[in-house]
Amino acid sequence: MDLDVLNMFVIAGGTLAIPILAFVASFLLWPSALIRIYYWYWRRALGMQVRYANYDDYQFCYSYRGRPGYRPSILMLHGFSAHKDMWLSIVKFLPKNLHLVCVDMPGHEGTTRSALDDYSISGQAKRIHQFVECIKLNRRPFHLVGTSMGGNVAGVYAAQYPGDICSLTLICPAGLPSTTDSKFIKQLRELKESERIDRIPLIPSTPEEMADMLKLCSYVRFKVPQQILQGLVDVRIPHNDFYRKLFLEIVDEKSRHSLHENMSKIKAPTQVIWGKQDQVLDVSGASVLAGAIPDCHVYILENCGHSVVVERPRKTANLILEFLALLHSMDKYKKQA
Repeated sequence: MDLDVLNMFVIAGGTLAIPILAFVASFLLWPSALIRIYYWYWRRALGMQVRYANYDDYQFCYSYRGRPGYRPSILMLHGFSAHKDMWLSIVKFLPKNLHLVCVDMPGHEGTTRSALDDYSISGQAKRIHQFVECIKLNRRPFHLVGTSMGGNVAGVYAAQYPGDICSLTLICPAGLPSTTDSKFIKQLRELKESERIDRIPLIPSTPEEMADMLKLCSYVRFKVPQQILQGLVDVRIPHNDFYRKLFLEIVDEKSRHSLHENMSKIKAPTQVIWGKQDQVLDVSGASVLAGAIPDCHVYILENCGHSVVVERPRKTANLILEFLALLHSMDKYKKQA
């Protein structure tokens, strides 16, 4: 073989080997960095852009896609200890011409974290209202989506700022009393009785605890490699003290049943989506909302747990789109009548 051709193959092989070795090294040594890169790549692939908005000295971090148009904008509120990127699995199945906004909740990811802030559910709803005003999202009523803790906040927001929203989707929302204790509630009671409340199942500190949390939150059993579990834990550990403080705040008497206390004030058309096998927040909460909110549309997903957004993203996206289409056709009919 010609020496120049041989050199070309060696150089080409070396060029390919460098990113491959870098990927392997990242996977083995810095799995948390790989997870961050993964979200960065996914945001870019889906056309989501990250921006910041300031209210006085408070900073909100959010991602968005599209521009406000004739259809309502959609604001998405994530759950406890998550972040704006948790919605990417649903964003994938939503039309690119929809105006989508995913915000980091108070104290999470890129949004300001302050020891002086009010992290109660009503306090978080107030902060989200400040964010909405910052980016002028309420120039026209928007559709609000919230899951778990974010669902609690979304419901309270709809009750307290009815003029801002045109419709509401609550996905396995917190803030409701239940006649049936979920597995998570039973675990909390046992931990409280044994005075080990610092071992909250939703705040893992080891790969094994992370695996247990994923099993608790999902009906679908995802096979997650040990290195990825380690990466997920590494990303969370620096924030665990905050998560503990926040958790105690939202299960306090002031916030525990916030959605229940406000649901009768919700006048916007409401959609409720719940996983039938939810082990964190019992599915019976759906009937509580259906009995209190006029014309409430309830969808119970079979073979699905608490992590509806991750387990059934296509179905969830389709349900939201169908709900918005139904409301649009109803409005059109009313105008013609």
